[in-house]
Amino acid sequence: MSDSHDHHESHGFMSYAFSTDHKVIGMQYMFTGMAMALIGGFFAYAFRMQLAFPGMDVPLYGIVSSAEYNSLVTNHGTIMIFWVAMPVLIAAFGNFLIPLMIGCDDMVFPRLNRLSYQIFLLSAIVLISSFFVEGGGFGGAWTSYPPLSAKAEYNLTPLGSSLWLLAVALEFVAFLLGGINFITTVMNARAPGMTMDDIPMVIWMIVLASILFMASVGPLIAGAVMLFFDQQLGTAFFDPDRGGDPVLWQHLFWFFGHPEVYVVLLPAMGITADVMCVFARKKLFAYRTVLYTAIGTGVLSFFVWAHHQFISGIDPRMANLFTVTTLLISIPIAEMCFVYIATLYGGSIRLTTPMLWALAFLGEFMIGGVTGIFLGASGSDIYLHDSYFVLAHFHYTFFPIAIIGVFAGITFWYPKMFGKMMNETMGKIHFWGTVIPFNCIFIPLFLLGIGGQHRRIYNYEHFPELAGKSMQDMRVFATVSLCIMLIFQFVFLYNFFASLLKGKEAGKNPWKSNTLEWTTESPPPHGNWKELPNCYRGPYEYSVEGREEDYWPQNIPDDEPAGGAA
Repeated sequence: MSDSHDHHESHGFMSYAFSTDHKVIGMQYMFTGMAMALIGGFFAYAFRMQLAFPGMDVPLYGIVSSAEYNSLVTNHGTIMIFWVAMPVLIAAFGNFLIPLMIGCDDMVFPRLNRLSYQIFLLSAIVLISSFFVEGGGFGGAWTSYPPLSAKAEYNLTPLGSSLWLLAVALEFVAFLLGGINFITTVMNARAPGMTMDDIPMVIWMIVLASILFMASVGPLIAGAVMLFFDQQLGTAFFDPDRGGDPVLWQHLFWFFGHPEVYVVLLPAMGITADVMCVFARKKLFAYRTVLYTAIGTGVLSFFVWAHHQFISGIDPRMANLFTVTTLLISIPIAEMCFVYIATLYGGSIRLTTPMLWALAFLGEFMIGGVTGIFLGASGSDIYLHDSYFVLAHFHYTFFPIAIIGVFAGITFWYPKMFGKMMNETMGKIHFWGTVIPFNCIFIPLFLLGIGGQHRRIYNYEHFPELAGKSMQDMRVFATVSLCIMLIFQFVFLYNFFASLLKGKEAGKNPWKSNTLEWTTESPPPHGNWKELPNCYRGPYEYSVEGREEDYWPQNIPDDEPAGGAA
């Protein structure tokens, strides 16, 4: 298999743009996701400035119309979920890591892999183009609830909303193709000797996320087709005036939307597991338990969707059922967090930049989990629904996944991706400059939500009972904190690109890790290895009694001397 990769690909632009090498495609997903994150971050800056300083006639300083505000909020959420979290956590890391960590030379369907990125790139172009058509970008919230998104008299951006819907549909097609590749590759192309128990946890989590996505996205694709027909052909699937049911869309959307949370959560949990084991120098506590728990979480995620609809008029008896399932799903997630804490216990912990991100992921995500209990209980959700409490809770679950988890992965595998080490001092400055302002943004929003503030109001000066000085001060404080956090992202970008040019050479295995990707060159050549490796053990054999080295790479035979790993 490796013979077909003894040559080196040319490095011209066209060969890069149309490469079928899994590493190149992974990089393309990552850089596209980073570019979209800049757009999504700018949108957050613009609408937060409007909330903090409404009506101030200064360019880029809180001067957006109500329609622009709605479009900014809608597309910030859309971009960060579908064009940042999914492409980076699943597609970028999946493409780059799967062949390297299971010991093969490429994906089993390299051309299908190429096509998946091309469709994804097209979806991003379609989404961005929706901002420039007549009426502007879609402003009906990232959930796209009808009739606001469907009926002509309500939908102020009919073409923009249809382009938004088309972009989401194209992105789903791209990830369906990618998921097929990920699952097939892991099941059929593992290195000789690699059993199911030898697969690194991050790879298991990406595979489970792909299965979960494929199992849940079908109803939403059907709903998206019906919504597109309502918008463009005048059908009435979701029009209550003509016999349609707008709540049907909510069921179709959230049947996908809640498993989607776990689609992006599981890869972040896998990244955290791998990073913690390396920098605690310990074996992952209860490997199989984590795996079975992740599978159980995926199954349970299909039975909680209606907790988003407690005030949509559903039968209270049904609300009670979904309250129970929502509380149940917190159990396996909490179990995974406690397993990770047990992995840290007694370890020789090194607080490198990737480890700081991994620890922050655990701490911040648990805040999101605890606050979710209030929203999963139908009684309290009636009061808190659609308030800033929901927004703060969502960001305490999604920011650790989409931002903290991504930074943990990038800073950990950067040496393997580019052959250079990132600057540790700048990495830690970026870490603290991100985590501290993040908490300063969203802790005040919990208080605003408890105070009754709805999360989609353009200007609170129109509601005197919600525009008190203390509440406005919290909005200003949250906005200033956001600006500080955004500024520190340029520290990361400088560190990222400066390290490419003048970073310290990484070598094959700078972290002294066990998994197979660290046994090839940094960055890996086309084909990954001259000879594909064998696998002799699991990925987390650290600090094994009787060995001179505190790590035991998967490709080192059992009878090789302890020093052979070096």
